Amino acid sequence: MDEHLSLLHSPPPSSSSSSARHRAPSCSSSSNIVNPGYTEAGEPDGMTVALAPGEEETAVLAGHSPEQQQQEPEAERYEPDHECCERVVINISGLRFETQLRTLAQFPDTLLGDPRKRMRYFDPLRNEYFFDRNRPSFDAILYYYQSGGRIRRPVNVPIDIFSEEIRFYQLGEEAMEKFREDEGFIREEERPLPAGELQRQIWLLFEYPESSGPARGIAIVSVLVILISIVIFCLETLPEFRDDKEYNGPLVAVPPLGVNGTNLGPYASGSFTDPFFVVETLCIIWFSFELLVRFFTCPSKAAFSKNIMNIIDIVAIIPYFITLGTELAERQGNGQQAMSLAILRVIRLVRVFRIFKLSRHSKGLQILGQTLKASMRELGLLIFFLFIGVILFSSAVYFAEADDPKSGFNSIPDAFWWAVVTMTTVGYGDMHPITIGGKIVGSLCAIAGVLTIALPVPVIVSNFNYFYHRETEGEEQAQYLHVGSCQHLSSTEDLKKTRSSSTLSKSEYMVIEESINPGDFKPSTFKTGNCTSTTTTITNNPNCVNVKKIFTDV
Repeated sequence: MDEHLSLLHSPPPSSSSSSARHRAPSCSSSSNIVNPGYTEAGEPDGMTVALAPGEEETAVLAGHSPEQQQQEPEAERYEPDHECCERVVINISGLRFETQLRTLAQFPDTLLGDPRKRMRYFDPLRNEYFFDRNRPSFDAILYYYQSGGRIRRPVNVPIDIFSEEIRFYQLGEEAMEKFREDEGFIREEERPLPAGELQRQIWLLFEYPESSGPARGIAIVSVLVILISIVIFCLETLPEFRDDKEYNGPLVAVPPLGVNGTNLGPYASGSFTDPFFVVETLCIIWFSFELLVRFFTCPSKAAFSKNIMNIIDIVAIIPYFITLGTELAERQGNGQQAMSLAILRVIRLVRVFRIFKLSRHSKGLQILGQTLKASMRELGLLIFFLFIGVILFSSAVYFAEADDPKSGFNSIPDAFWWAVVTMTTVGYGDMHPITIGGKIVGSLCAIAGVLTIALPVPVIVSNFNYFYHRETEGEEQAQYLHVGSCQHLSSTEDLKKTRSSSTLSKSEYMVIEESINPGDFKPSTFKTGNCTSTTTTITNNPNCVNVKKIFTDV
């Protein structure tokens, strides 16, 4: 008959067979253990079909040769009822599953849903698909097809193994994201990279300290400059470094504040040669250079301007230029020195926000910021409870101490400070009740403060522990890359172009090695020797590729 058909006779299964045999209903999906090659009555079916290149899978599994298909009418060849109920056997390391083709066809982009992809694993002698993979995981993989896209990890399968199975069966990024969300993972924010090669390298150099050795060096220099700026900000207020004694003006008028934070008289000179001013100027030069470089190399100017850390960087350098401009104007004899001093003091106070620049290089400060952001509701409840307690107990202590002339509670607003200090269990002692009624109110205020603070604090601590463990254990957890934008490329030059538009996650500094699926290649391709791939590869042979390696710049 046809050369592609072979008849194999096998003995009927014995009663001591290791795998029980179940046949699913004719039109329902199942994952039961089966022993293919035998009829319902235990008789050998006597035929296994060998697939030749170019033949359709459904036709071969149905037991029809190409000659028979040509003789059959078109309507009989593609009967919908027969095709939807056609079953397929999948062998997972010796454990056989049986399901319908239409169940797998719900997801045509997956390994089992695409006939061309799964044909690589087809065994024509046994008329089944064989996968040497993890057996407990396939229950959940098959359930993914049967349920229409719900992914559930078996309790006896580790997370990393099940993640590898999802990748192997090519369930897609959406299934991986659902799985990670169900397991408690939080998807890390993806940050786009600049398009240009030089622009991207500079951006990684200043924005991601972990990307390379020079980037770590720049981060160390930035941290040292920030610390020096904070130290100068504190030291310049010491009495031995101030020039108050050099000013002989009236006590009412306050001398203007110099650029370096010292008090200078209207005719004082040499402020631009002051050591504090010189060091401050050098720090501002570095801050300005770093900010401008990051701004001109960032992938999105709008997103850069909205970033809170970049706003802090701008606020940290603005006081210097405002103070410098005011100092130069006062040297021209402005005459409004006392009025400008109050404004300058407020402006220069903003310099203290430079300490928040350290959060760019400190994981601890980043965890603290994430904790506060996630606990805004609890913090709002805490402030609301304290507000109610302050109003209540300040009013009570005022009326309890109203008859005592020695009492320091002259009004309810004056008692606000005492209520806040007492409810937070600080107890400065500058204000305290004298009468018995006032002491009773004070005792109740302290107890209420302890209870008020104790209620939301565990939630805040829980959020901190969550973000802390997420940050410390993130490197050990399973990672995944989005490589959907890197398809249909097969050369190093195309890879470079694609990497310029890729996205970078905080912890995606990894190397991926994966073999190309030979099932993706058409038979005609093997004859010509021109291999094609649907995945991004780095080629060693311009005509054939067999290994994919993606090395990130970071």
